[in-house]
Amino acid sequence: MGTAAVHLLLLLGLLHAGPGGEGRKGWRRRGPAVRERGEAAAPAESFPLDFTAVEGNMDSFMAQVKSLAQSLYPCSAQALPHDLRLHLLHNASVTCNDGSPAGYYLKESKGSRRWLLFLEGGWYCFNRENCDSRYDTMRRLMSSKEWPATRVGTGILSSQPEENPHWWNANMVFIPYCSSDVWSGASSKSEKNEYAFMGALIIQEVVKELVGKGLSTAKVLLLAGSSAGGTGVLLNVDRVAEQLEEMGYQGIQVRGLADSGWFLDNKQYRRTDCIDTITCAPTEAIRRGIRYWNAIVPERCKLQFKEGEEWNCFFGYKIYPTLRCPVFVVQWLFDEAQLTVDNVHLTGQPVQEGQWLYIQNLGRELRNTLKDVTASFAPACLSHEIITRNHWTDIQVKGTSLPRALHCWDRSLHESNKNGKAPLKGCPIHLIDSCPWPHCNPSCPTIRDQFTGQEMNVIQFLMHMGFDVQKMAQQQGLEPSKLLGMLSSGN
Repeated sequence: MGTAAVHLLLLLGLLHAGPGGEGRKGWRRRGPAVRERGEAAAPAESFPLDFTAVEGNMDSFMAQVKSLAQSLYPCSAQALPHDLRLHLLHNASVTCNDGSPAGYYLKESKGSRRWLLFLEGGWYCFNRENCDSRYDTMRRLMSSKEWPATRVGTGILSSQPEENPHWWNANMVFIPYCSSDVWSGASSKSEKNEYAFMGALIIQEVVKELVGKGLSTAKVLLLAGSSAGGTGVLLNVDRVAEQLEEMGYQGIQVRGLADSGWFLDNKQYRRTDCIDTITCAPTEAIRRGIRYWNAIVPERCKLQFKEGEEWNCFFGYKIYPTLRCPVFVVQWLFDEAQLTVDNVHLTGQPVQEGQWLYIQNLGRELRNTLKDVTASFAPACLSHEIITRNHWTDIQVKGTSLPRALHCWDRSLHESNKNGKAPLKGCPIHLIDSCPWPHCNPSCPTIRDQFTGQEMNVIQFLMHMGFDVQKMAQQQGLEPSKLLGMLSSGN
């Protein structure tokens, strides 16, 4: 055995034994990573080992050992490949809108039994006219002809532990969105149909191919997605689990992570005719889309509604109670895409009082729909999508970051599978901001003035939107100075 290996084993033995034989201490590397509130400062010279993960995920622990070895002996460490490589589907009959082959990007992690499949988002089209317009302006969302050979994963798809503390060593799969059907369609291109809509079939075909690339030995498959991809998770997670069971892989735990895909079928701020994707109320757009795409709607949800009302299943709070697989919901309380389809356009001009009340009410409505969702993360921010952003580790709700909440969720599922325990103490998974205004959470993403490009703090942002401090303080029964202090601190 070489000297390096002996040193490594001795170090691991010391770390694992620890003072008084405590074997589960969290060791963090110094750096810019945000510490959870209330967490003790890390030792000056330490490494990113987290022994809390050992019970629930030996893969993760061994990956951290590998990371430690590479930190200690960088000369002998082989560089990990960070790129995801494009694979076009072997089954050429499963296609993008224009008939070009669908596909996926893959970065394998040999030895890991965790797989993360990510569904890209990007709105939809629901008739010939707006699909033609989409093809002219956003062709990469309808065709694979110009897809690059590789992609770099970011956020939860990153292979850097600093950016992705708990999933960095998983097998990563990015499935580009090229079906324009919220991942629900099952119709092929033909003389009658100018476009194919095969989102649901693309997911099934990708899963089928991945089984031959190691997915067959997986322990956990996390189906994740953002925006239309987040809604796609809700529509497909149970179907993926059923597909794997039918193929004989009952041991794979299938879970969902839906980011910014939990939309409301609420009344628009200002009603407009259904002319294009942006102006059409989502209920009407989906109603038309289901027919145009020949959409597959999950049977358990479909049975809850009358014939012709299957569109209800595209709205998170209606489909969630029918799901069998566990799903973690990530949703901004003031989602920009929701405000867009509700015809609230924040153009840099101060909002009218009616708009301001509508925005506040939207946050309340969304918060109410999440109250019975077991695992959720809902910051009071004005934004859209988060899990593939490289700043996703910075956002916190009640002192807990999103990666930490997902790690707690992983552990709670492992514990409940093992012995039916309740969620772990000090490891929250139901995190919803209670403050009532956009960006009242101080960890929200930075907002910039549209005209000057300068960063705005929460008070500047609210003033910019026409927020009346005197009036709002009066409504809340507070002194204006106290209200401003609360806003500054994020309370």
